[in-house]
Amino acid sequence: MQLIDQMRRRAACHLDRDPVRIAPGRGVFSVSFDDFPETAWTEAGQILADHGVRATYYVCGGLEGGTNLDLPQFRTAHLEALAAAGHEVGCHTFGHTSVLRLDPAGLEASLDANARWVGERLGGYRMTTFAYPFGDASMTAKRVVRRRFALGRGVREGVNRGPEDRALVKSIGLESRRLPGYDLESLMAETGSTSGWLTAYGHDVSDRPTPYGCRPEDLDRVLRLARAAGLEIRPVGEAFAAMSGAINV
Repeated sequence: MQLIDQMRRRAACHLDRDPVRIAPGRGVFSVSFDDFPETAWTEAGQILADHGVRATYYVCGGLEGGTNLDLPQFRTAHLEALAAAGHEVGCHTFGHTSVLRLDPAGLEASLDANARWVGERLGGYRMTTFAYPFGDASMTAKRVVRRRFALGRGVREGVNRGPEDRALVKSIGLESRRLPGYDLESLMAETGSTSGWLTAYGHDVSDRPTPYGCRPEDLDRVLRLARAAGLEIRPVGEAFAAMSGAINV
């Protein structure tokens, strides 16, 4: 099963692509939080406000008020507060289920359930972007995602520029297990000099993060570096919609 899953992920990266040209007028940076643990709002929300920027929160309605990776997850009050503050709410399936474990009908049902759940709590809010749980993607899931959303965000690392797959845009991990391996200054500089789009995803934000989360000072540093490189900082959906070059090629 593991080998088959690896083959499916690899095929999704290289086959059945829906290319769009990423060509913003200037470099853009987007930060997002998956699942999301409550500290992605209670800790990160103030840091984002201090920098005057907005992020994207990829929500699984089925995780609300529960735990994931032994971490308390968001509550509806957090979701309402971040939406009121202008942050984007994106879809992450209802139950945080890998698309590799769902057939197309099952994925559609999960997306429908999440859309209803979010819409009921946010006055009919419609999610326009998607992030794959665990970063898992498949060709069949990509077909569903690109029909229902403006884009799908994956976890393949790199700066988005030129022709990119609309259903599987690249992203770096704001994770304690990954951050030491990045040259963030170079990534930001590359994004600025090439007028690219760098997206990042995280989870919890605390002084003692999980391997999938980061410290408050890490998030602060990333935002400072983006500003220093002259990048615009926008939520994922807003950034994509604003790119005049993001057209089918």
